[in-house]
Order: sequence, then structure tokens, then C-alpha cells
Amino acid sequence: MRTLLKNGRLIDTSSGLDGLKDVLIENGKIAEIADINQLQLEGDFESIDCTNKIVTPGLVDIHIHLREPGQEWKETIATGADAAVAGGFTDVCCMPNTKPINDEAAITEFIVQEGMRSACRVHPIGAITKGSKGDALAPFGELVEAGCVAFSDDGRPVMNAQIMRRALEYCSMLGAVLTVHEEDLNLSDGFAMNESLLSLQMGLKGMPDAAENVMIARDIELSRLTGGRVHFCHVSTARGVELIRRAKNDGIKVTAEVAPHHIYLDENAVQGFDTMHKMSMPLRTQEDITALIDGLNDGTIDCVASDHAPHELDSKNLEFDRASFGIIGLQTTVPLLFDLVQQGKIPLVRMIESLTSSAWASLDRSPKSLKKGSDASITVLDQNLKTVISKSNNRSKSFNTPFVDREFVGAAYLTMISGEVKFISKD
Repeated sequence: MRTLLKNGRLIDTSSGLDGLKDVLIENGKIAEIADINQLQLEGDFESIDCTNKIVTPGLVDIHIHLREPGQEWKETIATGADAAVAGGFTDVCCMPNTKPINDEAAITEFIVQEGMRSACRVHPIGAITKGSKGDALAPFGELVEAGCVAFSDDGRPVMNAQIMRRALEYCSMLGAVLTVHEEDLNLSDGFAMNESLLSLQMGLKGMPDAAENVMIARDIELSRLTGGRVHFCHVSTARGVELIRRAKNDGIKVTAEVAPHHIYLDENAVQGFDTMHKMSMPLRTQEDITALIDGLNDGTIDCVASDHAPHELDSKNLEFDRASFGIIGLQTTVPLLFDLVQQGKIPLVRMIESLTSSAWASLDRSPKSLKKGSDASITVLDQNLKTVISKSNNRSKSFNTPFVDREFVGAAYLTMISGEVKFISKD
């Protein structure tokens, strides 16, 4: 089977490619890339018109939650993968906060096997500590051999600095990255939102930005000490951006991500006690949003990751301080980012880089690329495609999102993995 993607604007930030091209795909590989109308083809092939669309290497989301095993009523690997391809993602990296925690080879192997039967490629992230309890290291070598691509205790910070130091030292030997949630629990215990005048007015316990910043600062110094790789998850504060910028200027091996909701929504969204805006990290201030966007644009923040966190509605339909943290994000990431592009806040090419080459580099992995002979895992984006976030087009098992019935302009048009179309928009 041959497929021709015609008339698209190819953007591959790993190679600097940006131009109008046709792409021929044969047997799951990119067979040819040529200027428009220059390929002379004989025989049968399927042609997909990509006029006014953007063809990129397959998007990757390096921070999602798939819940399986153990919480399949929230999400399964299969339903999460369906949401991923509908959102334009060919690859996802799933956090270890399953039940049981992904801290042993058998669990990793289960996730890998289920992932092979799903719509997209699923890359497990293993726990840093046993049970993510923070007091004893997980068996890193065993987990890497089973298929883990990085290590994290996800929403649980590694509070013990000596444990974190040892984790960095062991991961350095394995060439692995620690992806960390930075929160000093002594400062944040019981929080429900950002600590501010608004939290005082609403009568809710807030998390000060210092709870995040002091842990970022600590792990920068531990990375400096050990030479180990630290990746900061869902950075949400202006000070955190500045700390990471200075660390990079010092040559320390750190990278960082931002979640779309942290650059799209501020703390005022929680007024009215709408639990769909309850996040960890919490939504911060407009000043933080400005710093995060500036950091994303100048490369201090390397990539965007959705922090897709599916929850059944019963866990959200509670008092604000009792409701679960987090929202789904696999199908809203691209529309939210396109909205920011259209507002002039993020350049288009930087948006694509943050979802492709820079995201892979954050895990110290080689980027996917658009070149002859490469695996044909490709995303086609349409800046003009209107999409409404609704239950009818939601692929996740959960529907906890603050963007219900919101219309966005710009979305994934097609998702292809190894030459096979896994999703194509019907709009």
C-alpha cells in the first residue's frame, strides 16, 4: 500500500526542514520527499490532500496518566491511546501511578504488551522509589530492561534529598532521566489552589509558589553535584522558570515542560469553585503565565506535555478541597496551543518543536524525523479546522475538562503510525 501526502507544509525542527512538499509512504516508511508535483507515480496509491495543512513528525506527549492497571474505570491503555491519536499523538509516555505502582518489571511488561495492542505507541515511565513512597529506590536496571524510558514518582515528590541523589547517580549509569514533580509537602500540605489573596477570599488552603521553587532549586543543585539528568514536570511559577534558565546557563543537565492549562488559564478560573479547574500544580497568576510563555519561547522550557489526568465525574463532583486534581488533555493540547499561536503568543514552529524534537530530547531520546527511509509516523495539523470539545468526540473514558463545548480553531487532521492511518478528521 502506498500513500501520498500532497501539498503539505513540512515542518521538521530536528532537521530544519520547512517547505511545501509531497511525501510518498510505502511499506510503513517514507519512500520519497519531493517538491510539490515533482513525484512521477505509477500504479495504485492513496492520495491525501494536505493543502493548507502542516505535516510534522508524529507528536509525542511525555507526561500522561493511563490508569491501567488498577483504575480502569478512569482510563485504560486502549482508551487513552484512542484519545492520543485523535489529538495528533503517535507516542505517549505514561506515568507510574497505577495500582500497583509501576515499580517492577512485570507491571512494565504488562503496559508494554497492552500498548502494542493499542492505537498509538505507549512508553512506560517507571517509579523512582518502591511504591513511590520515597524511602527506597526502585530496581532501575530491571525496569529499563523491561521497557521504561524514564523514572518518576509522578505527583509524589522525592522529599529525601539523599534518596534523590542516589537516584540521580544510578540513573546516570543507565543513561536515564528523572522526571520530577517538585513540591515541598511541608509547605503545601492540604492545598487546593494557588496561595494568594484569592485563596484567602475563597477560604481554601493555597500552595505558595515557594513550595515548587525550593524543590526545583534543590534538584538543580543535586544535578550539578551528580551530573544526573533532571526533567521538571509541569512547571507553573515564574521563579521556577528563572531558576531553570540560570541552571541551563551554568551547563547543568536539566530540562522542563509546561502543561497547556498552565499557560492558558490563571487562578481566577477557580472562582465559583469549579473543580474542573483544580490542578496540581495549581493554576497560578498572569505574571506566572507570562514567564512560562517567555520561557517556552526562549527554550528555557523545553516542551509541552498535557499531564492528561482522567477522573470519573464522581471524583470531581465534590467540595473543591475534596475533589481530585487534574484534567484530561490529550485532545485539547493542540487546540489550546493553536489558540495561543493565533494570539501571537507562541510561534508556530516553536509549538511544533515543543511537541516533537524538544520533547524527545527532554528524555534524552533521538527525535523522530521526516526523511527518506524513516518510519512513517506522521501528524498532519490543520490550523483552520474548527473543533468543539464535547462528549461526542471525546475518546477518553473520562470527561473531566474545563473546556466543555468550547470551540477552537486548529486541531489534528491526521495521525499516521508506520504508514497506517490511525485517525483522520471527518470535519
